[in-house]
Amino acid sequence: MNHLPLLLTAGVLGVMLFFSIAVAPTVFKVLPAEHAGRYVRAFFPRYYFVLGVVTAVAAGLCGLGDVAGMLLGLCAVLFALSLWVLTPATNRATDAGNRRAFAWLHGSTIAISLLQIVLLFVVVGRLQ
Repeated sequence: MNHLPLLLTAGVLGVMLFFSIAVAPTVFKVLPAEHAGRYVRAFFPRYYFVLGVVTAVAAGLCGLGDVAGMLLGLCAVLFALSLWVLTPATNRATDAGNRRAFAWLHGSTIAISLLQIVLLFVVVGRLQ
């Protein structure tokens, strides 16, 4: 059995959980709003890109004919959606002072992340 897809998936899951539990709640508490905003704008494109690539590699190693591979492929697509669609739209809403659009877009990224975490837990269970 090839353990690399399991290791990659567990790594992505660990990064997502650590960011959600430790990093995100701390950034806006510790940094002034201006610096926190600059940090978030620099961080998220890299976060989505790296996690998307790692997830796509894990999907490819599983094979898209496998349930785990399909779920990982879906997670990779969701990372791409967050990177190329939702992040730029969120930044535009912030720049325009459109709080309603920002709230909807930010909520969407949170919902996607929660869905990905659930899917990644399912994949880890299937790959063990």
